[in-house]
Amino acid sequence: MEEQYTYENQKEMRCGFTTGTCGAAAALAAAALLFEGEELLKVSVTTPKGMAFQIEIAESVLENGAASCKVIKDAGDDPDVTNHAQVWASVTQAPEDMPEGDGNDERGEEAKKGGKWYEYRPEGEDGEEGRFSLFLKGGEGIGIVTREGLSCPPGMWAINPVPREMIFGQVAKVCQRCGVEGEVYITIAIPGGEGLAQKTMNPQLGIEGGLSILGTSGVVEPMSERALLETLRLEIQQKAALGTKNLLVVPGNYGQRFVEDYMGMHLEDGVKCSNFVGNAIDMAAEAGMEGLLLVGHAGKLLKVAAGVMNTHSLVADGRMECLAAYGAACGASREMVCKILSCVTVDEALGILEEAEGLRDAVMEMAMDRIYACLRKRAGEGLLIEGILFTNDRGILGTTPGAIALVGKMASS
Repeated sequence: MEEQYTYENQKEMRCGFTTGTCGAAAALAAAALLFEGEELLKVSVTTPKGMAFQIEIAESVLENGAASCKVIKDAGDDPDVTNHAQVWASVTQAPEDMPEGDGNDERGEEAKKGGKWYEYRPEGEDGEEGRFSLFLKGGEGIGIVTREGLSCPPGMWAINPVPREMIFGQVAKVCQRCGVEGEVYITIAIPGGEGLAQKTMNPQLGIEGGLSILGTSGVVEPMSERALLETLRLEIQQKAALGTKNLLVVPGNYGQRFVEDYMGMHLEDGVKCSNFVGNAIDMAAEAGMEGLLLVGHAGKLLKVAAGVMNTHSLVADGRMECLAAYGAACGASREMVCKILSCVTVDEALGILEEAEGLRDAVMEMAMDRIYACLRKRAGEGLLIEGILFTNDRGILGTTPGAIALVGKMASS
């Protein structure tokens, strides 16, 4: 298969495949080794997105009634922390961690105690239950879900629904072809995954002990916003599942430090939205939040005054234009307006406004009125939304009408 590419910022970027696709490929090779005695050097896996990858099998082992195969994760041109990770799949009908028993049903029930195994029972040709059942769990380097609100229930391995379907589907294909009967046990492992997980959002999401087996499309698109947005959605849904009604949102590290140092709040009560202010508002409304408090540095939130809901510099700006326009409306001279338009940072522009007594405060008041209007328009009728704007050197520069009251409400809840 020819390599797949996307285009970002006029650059050709090579696509890769997810840990879910790796697990499916390794499981397919392991099942073929166990039931057909064939050691495959390469397998073909078609992803849910429709892309077919020819994936090399880096290592195969058959011993003690278990077949294990390894795939090396290839994230393409994406800076994925799991790039080049080893993804192993083991397939057996007699796992070492299963108790001995007289019947498959007894062993199967024992396997599922503690909520550790996922189960798949394919239908036979006549629509009745098939001749084999598949069980799936995580091994070394795979995390356990400990909180509500994720795609996997608490107590289960962090192997998301689409990867589970892919893994089960590949193994079932071999079992059907070979006429396998009884129970088949699949284990997915990523050696070193616990250490890699510390570089991801897993600890904050409540996934302990390792990585998640991820992927909704099976494909890693380089520098894709999709993964960031899906993580943000998961965080917000999790907060809602845990009973959060009023959500704290900060764009990044500046906002996090500010709410911790100056407002006595903690990000464990909220989320970082990066540049995706509009998406965070949409997701909060979708999750049924009652209120949202957006706390951000002026360098980000002044863009919202221009109606910009994705604050990445490659998408839009408008900071200096807003400050210059509001400055002119509040009495700034033409010379001051021109100086503001040539500024690089918000702090530099604020320094110019401070040359005239009261001008900066008047501009901030006008800017906050506009920010409030833009936030309310995006939030709609069902979500109370407020904002606080600050800089590191100057502290709070402006608040929307109900922001302080919402802070008090969040602090007392």
